[in-house]
Amino acid sequence: MRFTGGTLAAVLALGTAATAAPAAAAQSQPPANIKVSKQAQGALQALQIAVNANDTAKIPGAVAAAQAVATTKEDRYMLGQLWLKAAIAAKDDAQTAQASALILNSGMASADQIRILRDNQARIKFRAKDYVGAQTELQALLAAAPNDADALVLLGEVYANQGNGAQAVDSFQKAMAARTAAGQPVPPEWRRRTVALAYKHKLPTLMPLLGELVRTNPTPDNIRDAARIVGDTSGMSDSDQIDLFRLQRAAGALKGESDFYRYSNSALIKGFPGEAKAVLDEGFAAGAIDKSRPVFRDVYTSASSKAAADQASLATTERNGLAATTARQALVAGDVFLGYGQYAKAAALYRVALTKSGADADLTNLRLGIALARGGDKAGATAALGAAGGKQQQVAQLWQAWVASRS
Repeated sequence: MRFTGGTLAAVLALGTAATAAPAAAAQSQPPANIKVSKQAQGALQALQIAVNANDTAKIPGAVAAAQAVATTKEDRYMLGQLWLKAAIAAKDDAQTAQASALILNSGMASADQIRILRDNQARIKFRAKDYVGAQTELQALLAAAPNDADALVLLGEVYANQGNGAQAVDSFQKAMAARTAAGQPVPPEWRRRTVALAYKHKLPTLMPLLGELVRTNPTPDNIRDAARIVGDTSGMSDSDQIDLFRLQRAAGALKGESDFYRYSNSALIKGFPGEAKAVLDEGFAAGAIDKSRPVFRDVYTSASSKAAADQASLATTERNGLAATTARQALVAGDVFLGYGQYAKAAALYRVALTKSGADADLTNLRLGIALARGGDKAGATAALGAAGGKQQQVAQLWQAWVASRS
């Protein structure tokens, strides 16, 4: 059975986070009282007239004539300014690059102009796939302004296109830190791009980046993508991913037939028919899945039948769980109540399980954290989830990040 909903590869096919186009204008007022040579004055005046009139037929010849007589740094600076204005108006990257280089090499540019011109040069070279040239411009810019977040992001994209994932992620992280230090918001697409790079290059920073993405931008799409990445990188089966599906459900991040089927079928297989039925009921009500489809109808029929008998024995399940002699018995009882959304009872049973010998403390703390989170106990959930390690640690970290995002 095939379901719609997109592949993980499609989810992570994120474009660059940096705009590759140069700024609309890179000019500022020339230094006061700048004096060009008498030899170049006439040619520069002719060029200025052509540029101001946007006389595209005359501009190339006027530029060439001015180049032939520009001998001083002031001459070259003014020529570069006029040429740059014309090149930007014409949207000509090659001419923009040449004019910018002339201004930079004149020695007359202000610090602000140098920053803008180098940024433009880098973006032009990036668009031309001259990544070495772009890197050179950006490193020169950052030597003077190490906290220029936009330049750091573009440098990250340069590294990414050179196949250097670790340096790309490092550059993005520096950009985000610079924005945060300046009291400015970090664009969500920067975090998503960084996660995509860490995932693609299998970097050890992936989990912290995923957690930060969920904590700072807990959108349904981000949570769904984070859950799918953890499921994919851990090699967990659908059945083992039930706590990731539970996170998606809690965050309103179940999407498409695949999510609803995988979750409901996993819950049914693991012996939580009430949870399977509730998930499908939510999907039907939202119009996300079609109840008439045989695959959903079959799971729903089975879950409904088993849930009726299951609910009839809930009192016995709770009593036996609280009096359990083994951790496993109390854990299973807690899972039953978690599936029915009775979070306080589930939490009490998980706490019993933790007191028994042989308890799977990692799994039990994860489930306890989930029950407390769904029950509204943020502090208790944070503590329990923080105690879940081993194979449950990554799932617990995502839950913890989501809990942290809640007001």
